[in-house]
Amino acid sequence: MNQADQFLQWVKESDNIVFFGGAGVSTESGIPDFRSVDGLYNQEYDNPPETILSHTFYMRNPSEFYRFYRNKMLCLDAKPNAAHKKLAELEAAGKLKAVITQNIDGLHQAAGSKKVLELHGSVHRNYCQKCGKLFDAAYIAESRDCPVCDICGGKIKPDVVLYEEGLDNDTMRQSVHYIANADMLIVGGTSLAVYPAAGLIDYYQGDKLVLINKSATPYDNRANLRVEGKIGEIFSQIV
Repeated sequence: MNQADQFLQWVKESDNIVFFGGAGVSTESGIPDFRSVDGLYNQEYDNPPETILSHTFYMRNPSEFYRFYRNKMLCLDAKPNAAHKKLAELEAAGKLKAVITQNIDGLHQAAGSKKVLELHGSVHRNYCQKCGKLFDAAYIAESRDCPVCDICGGKIKPDVVLYEEGLDNDTMRQSVHYIANADMLIVGGTSLAVYPAAGLIDYYQGDKLVLINKSATPYDNRANLRVEGKIGEIFSQIV
């Protein structure tokens, strides 16, 4: 039995699956990966993306932050791919209990997934830092410079976790709970290089840890199964 067939067999046998995913899940939807050869980290800017997407840079230079953010982070025309859709189907069938994602694009919800834990927030939620009013992504996309609240004039911040900011405690707690209780943990489309998110895998206690990725990760030697390839193509084989 090859790796892909073994993966499909485990999915068939399991009824408490948790999926943990990163940027590679959305590349097949046309959203650029951060660390691939043609990803954001390898493009030329006055500042590296890590700097622009930091809390300090956002506070000091919100106009430049938003120029980059609108250009590279708001991919509002992207559509869910086969991986997003199949995960939603598995949840609807009662086999998948939660999707834990490092992505901020909202494509899992767009595909129909209900239990989605967004470790790094979402571009679809934005809030006034002065009065708390909420705004959608379209408001940000259509604004100029640093968007401001139409009620009080306060600065609007995306509900995404910037560098130097901590992850939401409740989201982390729920993620630990689902991973610790899963009979199968599928990790896909992530380099497992970003902490503390990558450390969540340490809470898995089962014997069906599957890594699906196009390149090696620091956790490869701990996986019970490693499947190399595009995650959408692999998931599309699930019946």
